[in-house]
Amino acid sequence: MLKTNVMRVLDKEKIEYEPFSYSPELTEGVKIAEVLGEDEKRVFKTLVTESGNKEHFVFVIPVAETLDLKAAARAVGVKSVSMLKQKELLPLTGYIHGGCSPVGMKKKFKTVIDESAEKLEEFYVSAGKVGFQVRVSPEKLAKLIGADFAELTV
Repeated sequence: MLKTNVMRVLDKEKIEYEPFSYSPELTEGVKIAEVLGEDEKRVFKTLVTESGNKEHFVFVIPVAETLDLKAAARAVGVKSVSMLKQKELLPLTGYIHGGCSPVGMKKKFKTVIDESAEKLEEFYVSAGKVGFQVRVSPEKLAKLIGADFAELTV
């Protein structure tokens, strides 16, 4: 299997993970969970937002859920956040839509993972390339990227 940058970072930091691949045609999170044979509550998506003062924040939530923008803003201590425009994602993070991972972005951004992940031993996040996921400990991932946990979904 192809090693993505995310996998190389996890290897370097000696964080255990299991890689998974599927058709890159598949971009809808709930369908990806089905293909992985997993409950959609264990497969997470990475969303990038922007505040009014052009600060960027990353939120990691279950694929079937919707980010509560007010809760997200509270979690990072700003007045409001809005979703980043898709065309701005690659230049800012180094990742494309459908392959955005909270690990290995071009810059370090304040990151918050939905609190539901704290109850899980393992969850899935993008491996940084469309068609690739890694199953990893939420606790170890949060420690690696300096993420907090908070209630983020509607």
